[in-house]
Amino acid sequence: MTETTRLYERAALDTVAFDALWDITGGRTFFTGPLHYNASHQHGAPVFLAGIYGDFRLRLQGGAWQSCRTAVIPAGVLHELDIGGDPLAVFYIEPTIAGVNALKPLTRNTREANGALVGSAGEVLFMRDLYEDRYNPQWSAEPLDDLMGFAKRRAGVELIDPRLCQVLAFLFEHGDDLTSVATLAGSVGLSSSRFQHLFTQQIGVPFRRYRGWNRIRKAIREIIKGNNFTTAAHATGFSDSAHFSHEFRKTFGAPPTVGLQRLARLQR
Repeated sequence: MTETTRLYERAALDTVAFDALWDITGGRTFFTGPLHYNASHQHGAPVFLAGIYGDFRLRLQGGAWQSCRTAVIPAGVLHELDIGGDPLAVFYIEPTIAGVNALKPLTRNTREANGALVGSAGEVLFMRDLYEDRYNPQWSAEPLDDLMGFAKRRAGVELIDPRLCQVLAFLFEHGDDLTSVATLAGSVGLSSSRFQHLFTQQIGVPFRRYRGWNRIRKAIREIIKGNNFTTAAHATGFSDSAHFSHEFRKTFGAPPTVGLQRLARLQR
């Protein structure tokens, strides 16, 4: 078998102990692993999707199903996924790092579709390499840092109001915080209504939805570090594991056991 042929050969998923990899580092969230069906859901951050070994099916805003190899979906856009058990790479970027335009260079041969960008090519080999090397103890976050640097240079600078940046930085440091919107808005010199309008306009989702997304990211980190669902839920401001599971399903379109049951490892 030639090296070129081996590059395109599907990894034997059943021969390994874990199926999925999560990397939640700073302002990005990366997941790669087998998925089946994710019901209609919306994220609090823009996301890049890539089929590791082939196309996946995507439905945007309740429209028609379409096949694609890559996609960039802005925060707040409703979508469904049908992957059929194949591995998918999912890469989110937080507004503290960059906006949705920083993900667009990762997909190619694109077309606009119901508020998203879908493509027939993109950074698939890169994502495949990460997926197939997920058990290597030398695996690090450096490849994703390099990829993000490349994408940001291609996309250019996207400015966020510095008052929003203050609140985002606070949420990043305090994932379990439930301070009222009025108090947070007042801390940066804005009325509650002006703050919420500006937040939705620049971040892409309402403040409460983004805060929920941020808390889910923190809870996932706790679970991957070895805590059970109840401990992770309480540590991040959810009333109990059922509450966390409900919010997880709303955010990802599937229960947390789908993405968190069989894990490779977390990059800290």
